[in-house]
Amino acid sequence: MSADMIPLISKALLETVYMVAVSMMISTIIGIPLGVLLHTTSKNQILACAPVYKILGAIVNAVRSIPFVILMVAIIPLTRLIVGSSIGTTAAMVPLILASVPFISRQVETSLREIPEGIVEAAQAMGASPLQIIWKVLIPEAMPNIVAQLTTVVISLVGESAMAGAIGGGGLGDLAIRYGYQRFRPDIMIATVIVLIIMVQVIQFAGNTLAKHLDKR
Repeated sequence: MSADMIPLISKALLETVYMVAVSMMISTIIGIPLGVLLHTTSKNQILACAPVYKILGAIVNAVRSIPFVILMVAIIPLTRLIVGSSIGTTAAMVPLILASVPFISRQVETSLREIPEGIVEAAQAMGASPLQIIWKVLIPEAMPNIVAQLTTVVISLVGESAMAGAIGGGGLGDLAIRYGYQRFRPDIMIATVIVLIIMVQVIQFAGNTLAKHLDKR
């Protein structure tokens, strides 16, 4: 690999980090409350409401069922409406967020379901309101599992951001396509793969460490 490619790889890496970080932040802000709502409105929970749960569940399942590549193309009009363009790293974040929110919400719902019912019942017996149970019982108890699940989502976003590069999303995927594949540069392809592997290893290590730190059991 020639020395002039190092700046390109550095730039592509920064674009990928930008896409993943911002997409994950926004997805988490939306996805965690949605997951809490899915859990608390399900049967026998503190805010049980079958119609709400069924409608939210159907929407989440519908979006999750769409392959990411198809989703990127299908929502191009929406992407243009939101950011004014369908090309570039900022534009790529729209489908990344849309794909991640349902995944996060289901992961959060699963984490909350693992909390023993006795803990919630004890909080109710002490007179805690549903909001107090959510903030002081459910979320703190599930936080180690939620962090572990969010780590998985971040890693998925890294892979999806690379796919976004195939349609002009920028980042490492765009670099691999334009310089590695189209210009027949296997060294660029290998370098891109190595950088992605290192990113995933760092993310997984950080996520595992944080989850372990939060687990007080």
